[in-house]
Amino acid sequence: MNKPLLLSSIAISLAIAFPLHAADKVRANKTAMVEEGPLRAHMALLSSDSFEGRGTGQRGGDLTVQYLESQSQVIGLKPGNGNSYRQLVKIAGVRALPPQSSVQLIAGGSALAIDFGKDWVWAPGDAQATHQFDNEIVFVGYGISASEEKWDDYKGQDMRGKLLIMMVNDPQPTADDAKRFGGKALTYYGRWTYKYEEAMRRGAAGVLLIHTDASASYGWSVVQNSGTVEKFQLSGAAPGTGFQGWISEDTARKLFSGAGQDLDKLRAAAEQQDFKPVTLNAKLAGEAKAEIRQIEQYNVAAVVPGTDPKLKDEVIIYSAHWDHLGKQGTTGDTIYNGAVDNASGTAGLLAMAKAAIQSPGKRSQMFLWVAAEEQGLLGSALYAAQPLWPLEKTAANLNLDSLNFVGITRDVSTQGSERTELGEIAEKVAKSMQLKIAPAQPDLTGGYFRSDHFSFAKAGVPAFSIGGGKDYIKDPEAAKEKAKAYGKRYHQVSDEYDPSWDLSGMVQQAQFTLNLGRAVADAAKMPAWKAGDPLGKVRAK
Repeated sequence: MNKPLLLSSIAISLAIAFPLHAADKVRANKTAMVEEGPLRAHMALLSSDSFEGRGTGQRGGDLTVQYLESQSQVIGLKPGNGNSYRQLVKIAGVRALPPQSSVQLIAGGSALAIDFGKDWVWAPGDAQATHQFDNEIVFVGYGISASEEKWDDYKGQDMRGKLLIMMVNDPQPTADDAKRFGGKALTYYGRWTYKYEEAMRRGAAGVLLIHTDASASYGWSVVQNSGTVEKFQLSGAAPGTGFQGWISEDTARKLFSGAGQDLDKLRAAAEQQDFKPVTLNAKLAGEAKAEIRQIEQYNVAAVVPGTDPKLKDEVIIYSAHWDHLGKQGTTGDTIYNGAVDNASGTAGLLAMAKAAIQSPGKRSQMFLWVAAEEQGLLGSALYAAQPLWPLEKTAANLNLDSLNFVGITRDVSTQGSERTELGEIAEKVAKSMQLKIAPAQPDLTGGYFRSDHFSFAKAGVPAFSIGGGKDYIKDPEAAKEKAKAYGKRYHQVSDEYDPSWDLSGMVQQAQFTLNLGRAVADAAKMPAWKAGDPLGKVRAK
């Protein structure tokens, strides 16, 4: 860290840790209050240009880890990994090299005139620098095999050495079967991560996912921003296929048309259980090259020890990802500051930790800032695979990702809590705060599978992300428009901190999360999954 930035950070750290006004004394067994001042100061600094967008494998990411580590010490939190606040996350950085590659899509004997970034993006999923391809392309519908749904898009066909092209999401409900694959909600089978995993299990050479704005819930620009820069994979984890990427809908139409097929007809056929894979008169050919590097990142874990002689051996984990997209490009504004996503959650945890240490719970409480969420939940996945606290003694995970920067609300979102007993606890906590739980909505975009809590849920720990409410108290129509407008700033350089923001809703969201965690920390028993939930089977084992 350079000296001016170091001195600035120290000064801000001291101001945050020791505010001019005395902190209110908190009675025993009462949750302390989350203060806006520390939250705002942390968020402003973490999303400033000084932290360079907190990029994975970049200087800004290293500075962020140092800052979180030093803040944990100043607050008085105990190290979460022995004598260290850090948990090593070994990652392979992978950057596709299109100019040095000759890989192309050939349909009906002719190569498609397409450009990397504009029409498709790809990278190796196995962290290997060079791959040679001459592989036929097979359309496999949704690419799903789900016995409980009596669904198999592969129909026993051998996919070894094939390039699989498929749709994202999962089969849509019908009049005869309104609840198939969760009805309107997206199941994990619809996530691109599942599709890559299943293709690997089938021995495929690669995967291309067909992007549409509706199915992905975001535009092609998001694919461009994430797919044309360095990608990251956990080192030592099960590798993916040699070719993984996305193709725009217009390019997919060109590919299918050139191969003598009608994309819309095949997509309609793929909505039926009797769909069978279709081999296209097309192939992936040529050489794909990538630059590979090995890097070390860190989760930051800090603990408030519990007070109960027995229950202190169990823990409630609050999490937020510290990373964003870092610096990209060479001209104009190159810093993706990520103020809302997720300097807000990162700062929220720091403010919560400052409050929690004033009044510890019976169970221990861990504040966990995870790395590389934007790269596929890598930091939380590493933690779930190598937990610092036994998973069977982890009561729950409450995650914060993109806090409410608009204003105070009458409600709070607990989407996903209904899968466990956390739902009932959240209802009681909300009532105590004169809040209501926002009505559960069909999870159309698969949000439950897209945040760090899912890494814990897959490992059997009751987990969900706490979202901001939408029933705004102050000027509700203008507030709704302000919240909606953020969609244009998501994953863009314009996601920057604004000192005029009303952070009352952000404080409210953080306070609810801390209160909920404290209720779990003091409960007689750890929360359980609801009967029949597939994720609960892991905990049962």
